[in-house]
Amino acid sequence: MPKPKSVKNLLQLESIGILALGIYLYSSLGFSWLMFAFLILSPDISMLGYLFNSKIGAYCYNFFHSYLLAASLAMLALLLSNNILLAIAIIFFIHIALDRSLGYGLKFASGFKDTHLNHG
Repeated sequence: MPKPKSVKNLLQLESIGILALGIYLYSSLGFSWLMFAFLILSPDISMLGYLFNSKIGAYCYNFFHSYLLAASLAMLALLLSNNILLAIAIIFFIHIALDRSLGYGLKFASGFKDTHLNHG
């Protein structure tokens, strides 16, 4: 059975791969780097949920830092042929991958620093 640290390292390496792919995809599709700079930190607005309490904070943070949201936005963008929405989806993928590669994971309600990457 793998040790928790080796699993964390694997998840971080996986995130680096997703990050590299996201940047390559964003660049190859010719999307605006100004829009990228403006929106790259937008998922972190979800941390405002922690002003209420840690349960709401964790829910808000996890909603905006889940690959499920980014994938849903990407699917919707492809179905609607909407390049702006696709660019936003890729920016979300990149943001999430960057966070995970730096060790910031999905949050537990028990505290901001208690994440899926350091739990176990």
